[in-house]
Amino acid sequence: MATTSGSTTKVEAEHIEEIASRSRRAESLAARIEEGAAGLAAFAEGVSEVEWRTPVSATDRRSVGVVVHHVASMYPIEIDVARAIASGRAVSDVTWEVVAQLNAKHAQDNAQVSKSAALELLRQNSRKAAAAVRAFTDQELDNAAPFSLSSGAPMTAQFVIEDHAMRHSWHHLAAIRKALGH
Repeated sequence: MATTSGSTTKVEAEHIEEIASRSRRAESLAARIEEGAAGLAAFAEGVSEVEWRTPVSATDRRSVGVVVHHVASMYPIEIDVARAIASGRAVSDVTWEVVAQLNAKHAQDNAQVSKSAALELLRQNSRKAAAAVRAFTDQELDNAAPFSLSSGAPMTAQFVIEDHAMRHSWHHLAAIRKALGH
């Protein structure tokens, strides 16, 4: 039952308090994750079947499609790492060698990924990642712990989110645009 106090009800006041307690930084990070994923999805939707199968570069032989699927597949891992850092736990088992192995296995396992499957996974996992980021408090975003991808330096959870879950789609979209010449 909603009771009134002045011009707002108790239910409205509780809702306003809940919204105010959420982190504006977390909301901003989540919005940028969604923006990057939407940009990658919009571009990928417009590529031809030949472009979908085009390697991203001379050094990265994964196809555009595999890279789009890769971005989608990495969101859960990137969020798990950010959560670990946010809780003050060091992340020491994520090395560039492990990343390279994971990427190679992903490319092999998903070499024939369809555009529709990759785009659906991108949309689904980016939404989940954004929702998870929205749940971070300012304190959690500020927490730092040693992070193996940064040579063991104590990185904040916000940095991990920005450098991985948020930046990932933008980074790969730039490489795909370069590969396709547009």
